[in-house]
Amino acid sequence: MDIFSTLYRLHIIPFLKKWNLLNLILGTLDIFAIFIAFEFSYLIIYSGTGLGAFFFLERTFLLLFLVVTPLWLLTMYLLKATEIPRTKQYISIFWEYLLSAGAIFLLMIILYFLFKLYAVSRTFIVLIPFFGFIFLFSLRIFEYKVFKQYRAKGFNYLNIVLIADTSSLPFIESLLEHKEWGYKIIAIFTSSDVIKEKYEETIIILPEGYIEVLNDLMEVDMIDEVLYVKNKILPSEIRKIVRSCEELGVVFSLMYRDEKMTLSNAVKTEIANRKFLTFINVPHNTYALGVKKIMDIFGSMLGIIILSPLLIVLAILIRLSSPGPVIYKQPRVGLRGRQFELYKFRTMVANADELRKELEEMNEADGPAFKIADDPRVTKVGRFLRKSGLDELPQLFNILKGEMSLIGPRPPLPEETTQYERWQLRRLSVKPGLSCFWQVKPDRNSIKFEKWMELDLAYIDNWSLRLDFVILMKTVKTIFHKTGL
Repeated sequence: MDIFSTLYRLHIIPFLKKWNLLNLILGTLDIFAIFIAFEFSYLIIYSGTGLGAFFFLERTFLLLFLVVTPLWLLTMYLLKATEIPRTKQYISIFWEYLLSAGAIFLLMIILYFLFKLYAVSRTFIVLIPFFGFIFLFSLRIFEYKVFKQYRAKGFNYLNIVLIADTSSLPFIESLLEHKEWGYKIIAIFTSSDVIKEKYEETIIILPEGYIEVLNDLMEVDMIDEVLYVKNKILPSEIRKIVRSCEELGVVFSLMYRDEKMTLSNAVKTEIANRKFLTFINVPHNTYALGVKKIMDIFGSMLGIIILSPLLIVLAILIRLSSPGPVIYKQPRVGLRGRQFELYKFRTMVANADELRKELEEMNEADGPAFKIADDPRVTKVGRFLRKSGLDELPQLFNILKGEMSLIGPRPPLPEETTQYERWQLRRLSVKPGLSCFWQVKPDRNSIKFEKWMELDLAYIDNWSLRLDFVILMKTVKTIFHKTGL
């Protein structure tokens, strides 16, 4: 029996999709594999010595695990080993995980001598990266095979647009043939009659002379990437497409055949065994982005654990103050236009969305945003939560699920994005966040919508770990001063 049919029948896949739990599950499995590597190594070396049955009962081993795990995940991220690949060969995955295990072995040797951990067996230090490599690599191969089937069923795909000529036929055919790669061709711009005759009944085929239509297509449709796969490269055409993609926050990749070809604002990637130069329209410091991702995972996890008593108290207060659910779930637009459900503590009456239509004339914000300083729908407890910013705390679960980041542009409502001007769409090119420039401004409620958008784009263009840290500290200060988020 098809495993995915069984999972669908048991409502497991719809449940995972609805709550967007795949990223969380994959990250948890990686951490669990490292945990098992520590436990195996510990049992081999220390079983029968009078120590406990679990390594985490010993302070030294627990601290070592807590230090090594995030660094191991960061190393795998830098080597692009945390991604579930689409077209990568198994040998490439093998070397990525072997390199990450080697890096962790060197790190553990440094920690061993730096902190004089002479009471720890050196064999234990050797066995951890050895078992870690075996468990992590085996896990990723299993996940890769599962995701191939998952993508073949039409899930977890990327929407792409091709700019092609007759020489591109083998590439197009390989994308269509290998559904397990998860690429969905939305449209092809081409002057080739062969491509038109072969695919016009199943794919939107547009004349290459109508390349300006690409701008409109990227505005109204959810496009992840534009691939230029023509044999003859036209610089003027590419410059025009790159500008459009940069403006709208869409990834652009150029197929190349010259091994010596390099560009300062592009990175070399591989799709379907073909080499591409991918133009990065957002800050692309791999190390810094890796640290940001680790901070999101462990920061949200730690925040949920530490703040759990406060979360429970606030939930009880909301429940007692007015009828309705404790958590308010609202559709928001995330990375590259994909929608997700944002979690907040409910601060309004249960039928607030229905009452909004009656209050449209009272809207004090310009542009698509909707804000009223003294909103009559807000409850007494809700007023306190908004003023302190505590109503946003449930979004730590959005961050843990990978839908949001600790710092980033606030996720807009779907109806707001339909009113965006072209230049404003670029704010969707990065993962939305819990806080950003706008949230830490003392006069943020009086900031015009266009200025708000400019602040978000300034964050994207000037992003760094230092900037994230500064905004995070200002966010904490804002909460303690009770000026809200």
